[in-house]
Amino acid sequence: MLPPQLRRAGEGSSGLSSEPTRAYPGTRAWVTAHPLWRLRLARSAARYLLYTACATGLLASARFAIAPPQVRTPPTTAVAPPAADLAAEGYAQLFARRYLTWEAARPQASEQQLAALVGPGVDADGGLTLPSAGEQRVAWSEVVQARELGGGEHVYTVAAETDASGLVYLTVTVKRRLDGRLELAGYPAFVGAPASVPAQDFARRPEVATPELVAVVERALSNYLASSPEELAADLASGARVAVPRMSFALASIERLEWSNDRRSVLAVVKATDERGARYTLGYELDVVLRAGRWEISAIQMDPTT
Repeated sequence: MLPPQLRRAGEGSSGLSSEPTRAYPGTRAWVTAHPLWRLRLARSAARYLLYTACATGLLASARFAIAPPQVRTPPTTAVAPPAADLAAEGYAQLFARRYLTWEAARPQASEQQLAALVGPGVDADGGLTLPSAGEQRVAWSEVVQARELGGGEHVYTVAAETDASGLVYLTVTVKRRLDGRLELAGYPAFVGAPASVPAQDFARRPEVATPELVAVVERALSNYLASSPEELAADLASGARVAVPRMSFALASIERLEWSNDRRSVLAVVKATDERGARYTLGYELDVVLRAGRWEISAIQMDPTT
């Protein structure tokens, strides 16, 4: 039996369970009254928390769908182009002036002037054999284009006004060695204007052994050096842009014809003579394509549109 105090407290409470209370002999039981709404709330708390989490997730998904967050990227700093190597430009211009200035009566003087500038693998006279008579002077010269090849090499296009041949464009490859000294890296080349020179490498590479390609290259170079764009057009690919030099040369021979690393072009070292009988060793790069079983030339040494 409950003590009278607890029994009277329980009689007036509507929040107590209606289950009858049992008493056991020798024991004392204490009953505490709790409202039913608190019991129901305790049982439903976990379900309400799950509902709240689901609602929060749905609201977050809707927010990202309607207004996705903006990804902020740090501001980029403009990278300045590498500074021009004025010494290398001057070196290329100096070589061009010495190369284009000569007197047939003093061939040794011309060779001595050039020998001090050329590097290994290039003839001491720069590949130039003077004619039996005549002379040429350079009124002015200017570097009009530069291209970096890497490894300390740059190709400079030098415009020079001569008293005998007029305005000519000559590409000169200059290398800066590890010790800081400059030297000529490869033979020069006469090009059209404006001049843009792809990379050249005069190291030994696989020779071109395809007779049809050799014939096309020889014919194309012969017409190119002869300043004959009409005849040259027969071997050019569709859309090719080629600027022939103003000076006219006769192709004497092809000394070397090798593939480039990517097999998209061939590198040619040729012998040529001008109208006065001067002989030159020149280096050219020709982009070649094979279309419908026929070899075509898509570029010679430079792109006149750049």
